[in-house]
Amino acid sequence: MSTTIVGGGNMGEALLAGLASTEVTVVEQSADRASYLRSRYDVEIAELGPAVAKADTVFAVVKPYHFAALLDALAEHARPGQLIVSAVGGTPTDSIEARLPGTPAVVRTMPNLPVSVGAGTVAISGGRHATPEDLDRVRTMLAPLGRVVEVAESQLDAVTALSGGGPAYFALLAEAMIDAGVLAGLPRPLAEELVLTTAAGTGRMLGEPHADPAALRAAVCSPGGTTITAIQQLEGRALRAAVMAAVVAARDRSVEMGR
Repeated sequence: MSTTIVGGGNMGEALLAGLASTEVTVVEQSADRASYLRSRYDVEIAELGPAVAKADTVFAVVKPYHFAALLDALAEHARPGQLIVSAVGGTPTDSIEARLPGTPAVVRTMPNLPVSVGAGTVAISGGRHATPEDLDRVRTMLAPLGRVVEVAESQLDAVTALSGGGPAYFALLAEAMIDAGVLAGLPRPLAEELVLTTAAGTGRMLGEPHADPAALRAAVCSPGGTTITAIQQLEGRALRAAVMAAVVAARDRSVEMGR
């Protein structure tokens, strides 16, 4: 199966690194970026028209503000029988289908940045003309990037807010913890090492089957100890409410962008 990736940025590179395909072509406008991808992955870099015309599957991995122009270009070069996979946030499958000729098979995806290290989460949702076989093909292609889950398209805005933005939320918490370590008297390099290794180890524990975040937190909180005292401070400052409000706000923004 031949695949064309349109967009060679961070997410496009992650897809390129993990896609299980016999033939991959990349469309990338930046000469420097194209040169980097060609040298690192020995991949063909081509113009949009020829690359799309020969592909069985086209992955659109561009910024949302470039997507409308890309769809206009795809309408000129796409052919019947192709599978169009969007990794662009905020544009529903019916809008994509309306911009393309015929009855295109469209699958919308929401990957998060950890796909770049094979530990991501990708939510997928099929459009009106996407068959179960199309979804199976996308699931198989994306499996090397991490966990692939199928969701209703109406849930993708919430997925975008939760797992799409999730790495930024965890990174922000890590930043705050590093600064807290410095405030408590640790050298910054040591605080960074402690926080990042703790984050990595906790992530592995939470990735185990049947992991329970509440049980893990409780296991660390000894009665009257230091950790439960810290948790009291966080709860007193409405950490949970702030996180929930942030995710809902991100979901609402995703909905707004799709209008």
